Amino acid sequence: MGSQLNLKISLAQIDLMVGDVRGNADRVLAAMRVARDQQQAHAVIFPELTLTGYPPEDLLLRPELIARVESELERLCSACSGIDLILGYPRCKDGKLYNAAGVIRDGVIIAEYFKSLLPNYSVFDEKRYFEPGDRPCIFDLQGVPVGITICEDIWYKSPAVAAAEAGARILLNLNASPFHSGKAPERETLLQKRAQEAGLSIIYVNLVGGQDELVFDGGSFVVNAAGAITQRAAFFREDQVLVEYAGEADRPVPVAATIEPLLSEEEAVYAALVSGVRDYVLKNGFKGAVLGLSGGIDSALTLAIAVDALGADQVEVVMMPSRYTADMSNEDAILQTEILGVKHQTIPIEPAFNSFLEMLAQTFAGTERDTTEENIQARCRGVILMAISNKTGKILLTTGNKSEMSVGYSTLYGDMAGGFAPIRDVPKLLVYRLAEYRNREIEVIPRRVIERPPSAELSPDQKDTDSLPAYEILDPILAMYIEKDMGVQEIIAAGYPEAIVRRVTRLVDRNEYKRRQAPPGIKITQRAFGRDRRYPLTNGF
Repeated sequence: MGSQLNLKISLAQIDLMVGDVRGNADRVLAAMRVARDQQQAHAVIFPELTLTGYPPEDLLLRPELIARVESELERLCSACSGIDLILGYPRCKDGKLYNAAGVIRDGVIIAEYFKSLLPNYSVFDEKRYFEPGDRPCIFDLQGVPVGITICEDIWYKSPAVAAAEAGARILLNLNASPFHSGKAPERETLLQKRAQEAGLSIIYVNLVGGQDELVFDGGSFVVNAAGAITQRAAFFREDQVLVEYAGEADRPVPVAATIEPLLSEEEAVYAALVSGVRDYVLKNGFKGAVLGLSGGIDSALTLAIAVDALGADQVEVVMMPSRYTADMSNEDAILQTEILGVKHQTIPIEPAFNSFLEMLAQTFAGTERDTTEENIQARCRGVILMAISNKTGKILLTTGNKSEMSVGYSTLYGDMAGGFAPIRDVPKLLVYRLAEYRNREIEVIPRRVIERPPSAELSPDQKDTDSLPAYEILDPILAMYIEKDMGVQEIIAAGYPEAIVRRVTRLVDRNEYKRRQAPPGIKITQRAFGRDRRYPLTNGF
């Protein structure tokens, strides 16, 4: 029989800043003091690549970054006493760079693990930077053999089993696992399987916060050797929870503790959007946000997200009616700004639109009006909004959704102009669900905005369905073609009209050039444009 166990490990789920090595090290020290002095923990564990933040991308190619990491590791070693620090960082050894995790104890790194499985798909590019490790890492913590793995390692059986075979009785898994809808239950199901396969308890610590297009949702958790979840940290906010182990040193058992609830799809996606906007605006030093409010559902949802992320005092709204703007659009837009307490102004675009038409009259002589004149209106609005953004130092948030971005139902240098696109990965039908979700307690998006047919209002009595299939048909086709890579014939076989399928897929392919020029936006699906889905502009496929 092994000795009786009383092991305490602090799980530090924190929001880090990519490239801010000194600041990230300060965050580590602050969490260390909480773990040691308040929680009386024996160790504190942090997310993957703690010191650089994730993903550092080509910053890893700069020798100065690696030098700063080494300097901060020395500082952490000097400051660490009375507790073990387990954190991630890039490590250069024998001319090769590794994605590493180290254990700092009493001023020295007593153990170090190199990530063995490097993801190189979807948003991940780790083989561009790192070499894989090839051996497990086990260290003694209060008499318990503890193993370390990093993120992707746990998605496959071999690293966890190798750690168990090397003697580990607890496995620490350091993560920077980005959010997409449905990701949290997927992770937990996988970890339950790994725990059962390896016969050991696993602590899964995840990053939290926004980094460009990615949002990390936290939701760190603990599973026992039987695969049962015994503890879960919060989603979409920093959290530092204490994990306690009882039993015997050779059979440690995590003590059941608080299990924060899983979130519904709408709740999780909305939280991701708010988190992504907040961190993009604040980490990049903008003085707030500005957006055009049309009285339509997309801009209404974007405004609600911006206010929840930044506060009403940091958000500015501009209404820019034209000759085609319905009175109800202006009324609903003003009503929403009043409900949310947001500063707003109205700048009609008619003078600018007329000026452009006059300047182009000779050039356009003998031609019929078409989408060219519609696009001029959108570009008038883009110029106004960018001018306000420049003058105020507030970032311009664009309001286009994924359905529109997919088929090019947007105007370059018009409604696509801006610095960040919060809902660019949100399909139109989900936009409606998110609006209903946000209105669940108090109606901040006027009911008429949700119920009226969507329209760009760039021509008389215009509706989206004049140019596009109904979203109930469009969104499923887009999901199959973009996110599942299904072919045209497969989609037709699934029951969708051939003419519509061919038209929609052709629009998706033709509009890659627009998406390349669009501002970044928050990834919430399994296949977002940009980092996830990278197609050649010129191709004969």
